[in-house]
Amino acid sequence: MKSLTALGVSSLAGIVGLTMGASAVQADAISDFYKKVRMTIVVGSTSGGGYDTYARTLARHLGRNIPGNPKILVQNRPGAGGIVATNYISNVAKQDGSFIGAVQRTVPFDQIMGFKGPKFDPIKMHWLGSVTNEAGVIVVTKKAKVKKLEDVFKHPVIAGSTGPSDSEIYPALLNNVMGAKFKLILGYPGSSQIHLALQRGEVEGYSQSWSSFKIQAGPKMKENFIPLVQISLKPLDEMTKMGVPMILDFVDRKHVLPQYSVEDAKTWWRLMLTAKAMGRPYVVGPKVPMDRVKALRKAFMDTAKDPKFLADAKKQRRDVSAITGEEVQQMIATLAAVPKPTLDKVKDLIKFKGETKKITIKMAEHTGKVTATKRGGRRISINFKGKDVLAKVSGSRTKVTINGKKAKRKAIKVGMTCTFTYPGPGSEAKKIDCKG
Repeated sequence: MKSLTALGVSSLAGIVGLTMGASAVQADAISDFYKKVRMTIVVGSTSGGGYDTYARTLARHLGRNIPGNPKILVQNRPGAGGIVATNYISNVAKQDGSFIGAVQRTVPFDQIMGFKGPKFDPIKMHWLGSVTNEAGVIVVTKKAKVKKLEDVFKHPVIAGSTGPSDSEIYPALLNNVMGAKFKLILGYPGSSQIHLALQRGEVEGYSQSWSSFKIQAGPKMKENFIPLVQISLKPLDEMTKMGVPMILDFVDRKHVLPQYSVEDAKTWWRLMLTAKAMGRPYVVGPKVPMDRVKALRKAFMDTAKDPKFLADAKKQRRDVSAITGEEVQQMIATLAAVPKPTLDKVKDLIKFKGETKKITIKMAEHTGKVTATKRGGRRISINFKGKDVLAKVSGSRTKVTINGKKAKRKAIKVGMTCTFTYPGPGSEAKKIDCKG
C-alpha cells in the first residue's frame, strides 16, 4: 500500500504533467495556426513616414518570434489620423490574430473624447505594445519670422497638418490655451508630403515626433530648421543638449490666457502628453482569442529585444524604447476614467479654431520602362529621366491598366512602359497605366 505522502507526490506529479501537457497543446495550437496564415500589419498613415517605417522594420523581424514563423505583409490605410485603419482592424479585418494595426497614438483619445468617426472601443481592443516612447517637437524653417517659442505668441506661423494628429492637436492647444498664432494648411495625406511642402516654402512649421522629424529633415536639419519646443512629459537628452525647452516650462501665468488657471492648463497639457508615452502603438481586434493575444504580446516584446531588429532600427536611425501591451492598455483605461467635464473641456481645446486652408495634393505623372517588380507587383520601379523611381501598388486603391484594360498588379512585367500617377517617388500610386 502506498503512503499518503507518496500518493500526494504522485498526484502532484500528475497534475503538473497535465498542466504542462495543456500548455504544450496550447503552444502547438498557436504554432499550427500561424504556420498556415499570412499576417498583415495595417498602417494608419501613408508610406514613408515614421509609423510606416517602424511598421515595415517590425514586419521584417516579428514573424521570427511568433510560433509558426508567419510571413508578414504591410498595408497602408491612411485617413482621419489613424481612425480609418483602426475601424478596419476592429470591424472588418479577421478577428483571428492575423491582422495587426499600427495606428496613431491619438486614436484612443478620439474615441474616449467622443469625436465622430471612431467605430471602435479602445478599451476592448487588445494592445500589443509600442516600439518606442515618443517625444514630440514643433519646428519652423529658418526662413520663418519666428525664431523661438516666445515668438509664436506675437507672429503667425503657417504649419502643415495631416488631420486630427500631433500636427493639429498641439498647435490647437497652444492657440486655444496660450494664445499662440498658428495657422494650418490642411489636406496633406502624410508627413512625407508635409516635408516636401516645407522644402518648397508652402508651409513654415510642423508638429511631429522627434524620431521621425530628424530623419525626414535629413543631414541639413540644423541648417534648415529651428526646433521650438519639446512636446513631452520628460525631456529628451538629444533635444535638451540642443537647448530646446520643454512645453510645460511655458505653462505659467505669463503665457496661459487670463480666463484659465495655470493649474487647469497644466492638467490639460499633461492629459494630452500622456499620449506621447504610448509612442507608436500596435493593436489587434476585440474578438481575437486571448491565447493568440498573449502570444503576440510576447513576440512583440521579444522582437523589441532581438539583436537583428535593433540593428535594423539603428541602421535607419530609429529609436527603440519599447513598452508592453499591458502598459498601453492601462494608460488607455486611465484616460477613459478621467471625469467627463475635464474630457469635454480638452476635447474642445484640441479643436483647431484658427485660420485654416485646405489644399489638394497635386499628383505627379512619371513614365518609363519597368526595371523591377517585387513582392508580386506591390513594388514597381521604372526608369524616369535616367533614374529608377519606385511606386507602391495597393491591391485595392491603385487602379492598374495594361493596354487600356483593367489588370492585376502582378501582371506588370519588366520591360513594359508604364505611367505612374502618384504624389511622388516612393509613395503609393493612385493609377498605373502600362503598355506592352
